[in-house]
Amino acid sequence: MAGKKRRFGAIRKLPSGRIQARYPGPDGVMRPAPETFRTKTDAERWLVKIEAQISEGRWLDPSEGRTTVADWADRWFASASAELKPKTRSLYGGLIRLWIKPQLGSYPLNAVRPIAVAEWIAGLRKKGLSPSRIRSAYRVFSQVMRSAVDNDMIAVTPCRGVKIPRLPPTEPHILTDAEMRKLIKATPSPHDLLVKLLAFAGLRIGEAFALRRKDVLLDDGLLIVDEAVEEVNGHHEWGTPKSHQKRILTLPGFLVEDLRGHLISRVAESDDALLFVGGTGKVLRYNDWRKAHFDKAVKAAGLTDVTPHDLRATHATWVADRHGVMAAAKRLGHSNASVTTRHYARVVDGRDADVAKTMHSEHEAAAGAGKTANGTAEAPDAGLARNWHEDDDDGAAGALVPV
Repeated sequence: MAGKKRRFGAIRKLPSGRIQARYPGPDGVMRPAPETFRTKTDAERWLVKIEAQISEGRWLDPSEGRTTVADWADRWFASASAELKPKTRSLYGGLIRLWIKPQLGSYPLNAVRPIAVAEWIAGLRKKGLSPSRIRSAYRVFSQVMRSAVDNDMIAVTPCRGVKIPRLPPTEPHILTDAEMRKLIKATPSPHDLLVKLLAFAGLRIGEAFALRRKDVLLDDGLLIVDEAVEEVNGHHEWGTPKSHQKRILTLPGFLVEDLRGHLISRVAESDDALLFVGGTGKVLRYNDWRKAHFDKAVKAAGLTDVTPHDLRATHATWVADRHGVMAAAKRLGHSNASVTTRHYARVVDGRDADVAKTMHSEHEAAAGAGKTANGTAEAPDAGLARNWHEDDDDGAAGALVPV
């Protein structure tokens, strides 16, 4: 008597006694199970699972998962590099070439497990890579594997539950007003103006180097930040600011006047003329500029461990302390204020004590206002609640310093 025809897939017994299962994919091509089974029931259960995956759109072609990490990383990088800044593109390409392909490149995508990723991280540690470089390599690899999931090459990413090195805590040097004055005084002209732009406009160094005559609107007291330059493998690459967003900054009056004099005496008449150039008349090089001007000025001012980036962090802290973190984020060109507080703005010394004093004085004022002519007092909680509510309406909560 003929057996009942199977509705999905096929099962047969091999000479070894093991059971083989085969099934038709969405394209109609018959594919064998990746392994054989001990019993017919086990094979049937597996076919039921595969049929459900196909009907629900969850099935992945096994041949796709056999693509190697190296091949997929190249494909991912080719598609992603157009959206990356030149310096980031160079960094990612180097990480893939030096640290991802040699250790993980030969793995099929579907064979990479979290333990293999953890062993890779451990190997990078042994080679002496810095925590920062290891974290960067892991971040790129995780993007490669995430894209494999998004493109139905594999079901899940192996970059889960993997511990990566912590970055050593670092804090920017937030300069006081007195320290900033010393630094500016110690910096030779016209580089003192460049320092002022970093400190009082919050520019990135690449944005400051890229400023042109047309970016300065003296009559309006505005500065247009829509271009940045960075060095990649010894060559200058021009592009948009890091956030890809143009921003317009209002400058303090003294900086407008400094720029006015600088434009008259030191900048060519062309709208595209750079505000600051090196000895050859071309765009400044960061390392040369630091060595020749900035680092010498830091030392002459009696300061230590101050970088150009610290001036941007100082600007963020000053603005956040006086005008709120949202104002600081806008001036720095951050789309998310959390970036400002996490990487730039810091609490100004003594502000915590100021907060406590303010709360005390407001509490006392609220209690005093609640007293009647016969000396009885309104419930202090009600007065305090009203006082804080009024502060919220007036925006006085901005006096609280971001942490």
